[in-house]
Amino acid sequence: MSTTALEAPGTTDGTIKISNTFEKPQLVRLDANDELTTPTAIVEGIRRDGGIIVKNLISKDLALQIKKELKPHFDNDRIDPTGFFPETTKRASGLVAISPGCVEYLTTPLLIEVVNALLTSTYTFWLGKKQRTVTSKPQISSTTAFRVNPGGRAQELHRDDADLHTRNIDHPALLGCIVAITQITQENGATQVIPRSHTWGPERAPEVYEAVPAEMEIGDALLFLGNTYHGGGANTTKDEVRENVGLFFTKGYYRQSENQYLMVPPEQARSLSTQVKRLLGYGISPPGVGFYHYQDPMRVLYGVEDDETVDL
Repeated sequence: MSTTALEAPGTTDGTIKISNTFEKPQLVRLDANDELTTPTAIVEGIRRDGGIIVKNLISKDLALQIKKELKPHFDNDRIDPTGFFPETTKRASGLVAISPGCVEYLTTPLLIEVVNALLTSTYTFWLGKKQRTVTSKPQISSTTAFRVNPGGRAQELHRDDADLHTRNIDHPALLGCIVAITQITQENGATQVIPRSHTWGPERAPEVYEAVPAEMEIGDALLFLGNTYHGGGANTTKDEVRENVGLFFTKGYYRQSENQYLMVPPEQARSLSTQVKRLLGYGISPPGVGFYHYQDPMRVLYGVEDDETVDL
């Protein structure tokens, strides 16, 4: 793997100064059009480094179709009031419902094979005196596209699986796939990734100098585990827009046993108390599970403003 020497804070043991240079791992790149780029090769790379770039995961034509379909949704997005997403970032969510191109992207055979390999869960348990083995397939956790305009500041480095409170006990719990629908460079805000940070425990904080930019051409994809530190980069250009489309998958058992949103749909839930609405799942599990267009459904659907309302 290629590496880059960078300056990092030095340390001493009282008598000998330790070298303050380290070798920063780079993101491995595989080409989906290469017969050697098998699901197994991609999965091995992700498990080793926490993330990998797959060139040509989708065609350029499909990427440009998605770009066209998402334009009106980017144009109409509101500014994130919490500041987690910079004010120059525009978002589109619920992509399966608004973009046929995103549905095609979602069902890319190579992507599905990788998702299934990493997130399928097989579990054996006792049912009386007999053992039973079941297999739970992955599901979508969220679908979100981003447009970062010139002048956009960098996002804080973070782990996506913080939403699941995993504490690194179940590897992996979540997988993200971000496809470029414009050319993405370090200058226009490429996602910053810390390779191999998925192996860190919760006591270690990420440092900006450890991250590398996920530069991509149209149709390329960054696939990364939910416990890999990353964050959107700063768009330092004057006239370039960075756009990408993220599909985020999780293990199939991270949900309610009984689907409350079908059993008690939003209009029926309207007459129930705020407490019951939240018990049904219409609220947010902090930091961000259960959002609706990046807002708390309790606010959007029912106008609830209390100490449990979450700003996203």
